[in-house]
Amino acid sequence: MQSLLRISKIIDTMNEWIGRFTAGFVLLMVLVGVWNVVGRYLGRAVGQNLSSNALIEAQWYLFDLVFLLGAAYTLKYNDHVRVDIFHRNWSPKLRALTDLLGTILFLIPFCIIVLVVSWDTILVSWRIGETSPDPGGLLRYPIKTMIIVSLVLLIFQGISEAIKNLAIITNRMQQEEQSDNPGTGL
Repeated sequence: MQSLLRISKIIDTMNEWIGRFTAGFVLLMVLVGVWNVVGRYLGRAVGQNLSSNALIEAQWYLFDLVFLLGAAYTLKYNDHVRVDIFHRNWSPKLRALTDLLGTILFLIPFCIIVLVVSWDTILVSWRIGETSPDPGGLLRYPIKTMIIVSLVLLIFQGISEAIKNLAIITNRMQQEEQSDNPGTGL
């Protein structure tokens, strides 16, 4: 179990770095969004276009990156949306068991299905060098590739969470040790 917990720690560390790096995209996304709005109205006032389709799409792409790369980080901290009517009142072992089953039966299979279904579309996008249909728009295939990256990171984090939940169930780890963030947990 200790070697599995070490693997879990490596996955957690990787997704921690990616999540913290991705958090910087939020500020950048807001700044680009503000410029798009200010540029539109200021541009009308001065008679010059100060924004572009590329900047509008860059704002969308930044949002995509925050969502896609932040998913595994959110799972790591158990901060995803959860209907918590019963879960919060259960014992740590019962919560760990339900989370383990949810990861094995739903999260990982869902990620694998979406990977399989998305794969050909993303390969075609790369083959044709897909770009935005809008004048001056951005390349589409790099952002589509992030779907694969996101799902792989989610699968890895799901494996990490499954290992930690198994450790809780088998008394190899306390519930509080599962998260690096003291305010969260199962």
